[in-house]
Amino acid sequence: MRWKNYLPLWTLLAVAFAAVVAVSVHSPVSLFGYELKDSGIAAAFSKTADEGKLQASPEIHAAAMVNDSALQQDSARMVVPVDTTSKTILFIGDSMLDGLYPRLAAYARHNGHKLYAVIWYSSTSEIWGKSGKLKSYIQRLNPDYLFICLGANELFVKDIAAKRDKHVKTIVSEIGDIPYVWIGPPNWKPDTGINELISANTAPGAFFMSNGMTFSRGKDGAHPTRESAAQWMDSVVRWMATDCAHPIRLEIPAKASDKAHRVFVHQPGEQ
Repeated sequence: MRWKNYLPLWTLLAVAFAAVVAVSVHSPVSLFGYELKDSGIAAAFSKTADEGKLQASPEIHAAAMVNDSALQQDSARMVVPVDTTSKTILFIGDSMLDGLYPRLAAYARHNGHKLYAVIWYSSTSEIWGKSGKLKSYIQRLNPDYLFICLGANELFVKDIAAKRDKHVKTIVSEIGDIPYVWIGPPNWKPDTGINELISANTAPGAFFMSNGMTFSRGKDGAHPTRESAAQWMDSVVRWMATDCAHPIRLEIPAKASDKAHRVFVHQPGEQ
C-alpha cells in the first residue's frame, strides 16, 4: 500500500514533535546559536495540573486563608510593656479602701513606689464629682498613677445613669492623662447599673470588674474581710499584668500588708 511508502516520513515527524515537547520544558532553548521561542506547551500542562489540585483540595486554601487572617490579627495585637519606673500612687475611694490599701501598700513598698490613700467614708461618685477633692489631691501630691474604688454605696440607686453619669465623667475628667485603674464595687446583690455606667465611662483597660467574684464578708454582709480584701487586691494586680492598658511593676511582696506613706480620712457629710 502507498501509505507504507510514507512510514519512514511519519516516524521522523513523530520523533521531531516529541523532541520539541521535551525541550519546551526547559525553555528557552538555544540551537546552533539561535534561541527557540517558548512553545507554551509545558506551561499549559503545568497550569492544568495546578488547577486540578486547587479544585481537588479547596479545604487547603480555606485553611491557608484562616491562618493568614490569624497572623494578621496577631501582628495587629499590641503587647503593652510593664512600666518598671517608681511611681507616686494615689488611691482614693470609699470604705472599701480599709481592706484594699494595706495590701497595695505592701506591693508599693516592695516595688519602690510611694502610696497615698484617701478614704472618704460613705462616699459616692456624686460626692467625689461635686467636691473637687480629687483635683485638689492631684495638684497637691502630683501622682503618677491612680487607683479608685467607688460604687459600693451606689449599687441600688434607681435611674443610676441619669443621676450619676455626669459625676463619673467629672472624676474621669479630673484624672486627665494620668494612668489609672478603677476597681468596681464587690457586689453582694445585683446592682441597678453602676458597674455598667463606670465601665462605659472609663478608658479601655482601666476598669476592673469585681462583680461576680466570691468574697468572705464581714458582719455587715457587704465589706470583704481583711484577708478577702487582700486577695481581691491580688486579683486586681494579676489582671493588670494581662489586661490593663498601663501596667506597672507590681511584683508579689513578702509582707501581707504594709503602711501607706500617708492616709487621708474624710467623714460622711464633709464638703
